[in-house]
Amino acid sequence: MVAEVVVNNKNQLKKQIGQVELQIKRLQAKSNNSEIYDDLYNSLILKKAVLKKELKDLSKNPLIERVKKLIPHKEKLICDYFS
Repeated sequence: MVAEVVVNNKNQLKKQIGQVELQIKRLQAKSNNSEIYDDLYNSLILKKAVLKKELKDLSKNPLIERVKKLIPHKEKLICDYFS
């Protein structure tokens, strides 16, 4: 039952991403270099990124993610890249 819900959510997210991509393509065709088009374009890009992140999060196993948080890991400092 839970697997069906996840699959339905994934399909819905994929459909929404497709719709947003279509809107972006239509907006690019009508770009007039106006602020309204730029704002709408930027908001659609952000919406697409959020939807992709949600889709990625759905594919992750929550149990494994909790275990990863419990295991300590060494943080890299910026100076580690230059040594």
